[in-house]
Formats: sequence, structure tokens, C-alpha cells
Amino acid sequence: MIAIIEDKYQIDLLKPIDISIPLTNTDENPIAWYIEKPVIEPVVFGDWIGKVSEGKSSTNFNNIFFNPHGHGTHTECLGHITNDFYSINQSLKKFFFFARLITIEPEKIEEDFVITKEQVSNALNSSDFSKTEAIIIRTLPNQKDKKSRKYSNTNPPYLSEDAAVFIRESEIQHLLIDLPSVDREHDEGKLLAHKAFWNVKDTHNLNSDARFETTITEMIFVPNEIQDGNYLLNIQITSFENDASPSKPVLYALETFDK
Repeated sequence: MIAIIEDKYQIDLLKPIDISIPLTNTDENPIAWYIEKPVIEPVVFGDWIGKVSEGKSSTNFNNIFFNPHGHGTHTECLGHITNDFYSINQSLKKFFFFARLITIEPEKIEEDFVITKEQVSNALNSSDFSKTEAIIIRTLPNQKDKKSRKYSNTNPPYLSEDAAVFIRESEIQHLLIDLPSVDREHDEGKLLAHKAFWNVKDTHNLNSDARFETTITEMIFVPNEIQDGNYLLNIQITSFENDASPSKPVLYALETFDK
């Protein structure tokens, strides 16, 4: 099934590229921020168990306990860092975007590995694609254990404040990254990259030019066989009235065609 976009690009809707990490209740689930793995278990009322295999229910009827920020792929709005409440469900109103996938090996700076402004700038400027609304950052090394990694107290790589400012000033609306946070794990609550991307100057008195409709998606996984380049991105979320939602970002390869 082929879709035509802006009379210039075509995508094959039968070839989606899912870059999300599934949420499970096993030790294979990735974990960040010092929490335990998700819990998925049947409802129990007395001797009744909401699980067909137990022989006492006609349906599987599970409760699920998880944290969107710590348990896998999630998309968040600026309400993640503000005193006042803003939800991802109210912030994200469009779901398809022209996107650029780039691959970066973070630089060693003292004890940290950091994605720098120069790296992001070089990767974006190498493209002649002028419609970029979203940037997807795949970091090296890109090992499959990202899908099950335990990130707590490991000081993962992160995005420099200058790089986040550059992305904002490039008018990119959506930032996706394969790390648990765009910021340093232990940063004394500064959240420099979050604030820079969302243009939040005071979390308690939000400035009028803060970027309410922009999002950050963390803990994605882009397989090595997916080439850097231009894609159509579909961000799928659950309609949670919360600062963040588990999400399913999906890419479609963009191809130009002659009319």
C-alpha cells in the first residue's frame, strides 16, 4: 500500500520500522531511574483469578504497574519539568512528521560521554532535506542490549545544552534518542538539555515562548541495518493525561518520485 505525500514523496505503509522497545514484566525489560521492573499480573478477587490458564476466568484480565520514564520507550512534553500541569495528550496533536535519522558516537569529556553541538550540526548539515521536523539520534556503540539494559547509576551518555539549543534553533519540533534521558543522570536537577529544547527559562513561572507542542522521546532502539537518512515518523502514544506516555515511534522510508 503506497501513500503519496505532498506530491513529491511516497511511502510504503506495509513496511513500517518500529523503533520502540516493548514493555514486559521480565528481566529483559530495560530499567532506568532506580526502580524495579514492570508488574503485569492478573486481577484476583478471592479465589477468582483473571487468567484463562488458571481455569477460573473466561478472559485474561491484567493489572499493569509501570513508570513511563523508567521502563521503556516514552514520549514526554514540557510538563515533565514544570510546576504547572501539562499533559502529553494535550500537547501532541499531530502524529506524522518529516524526520532525519542520524548516528553519533558521543565524545569523551572528562568522565562523561556527551553528544555535542558540533556533532549534531555536522550530521544535520550533511542533508539537503529542508523539511526536518523531527530528529532521531542513534548513539554508538549501538548494541542490542540497549533493549534490556539496566541504566541506573551507570552515567549514560547525554546531550549537551548547546546541542539542545542548536536543535531548538533549527526549529525541530520532536527529539528522539536511544538513551534514558537527554540529560546527565546525576545533574543536581539542572535538566539543562530538557530546558534548552523546550525553551523553559523558569519551571515555576513558564515563559510565553516555551515550546508547548514539542516533545522528547527517550529509550528508543534503531537497529543497525536501518540507514541514516530521511523518513516519515509516526509518534503513537496512549491518551494519558500525564506528562509522559509509553509510545511507539514508527518510521517509513521516504522515496521521491516523478509525477
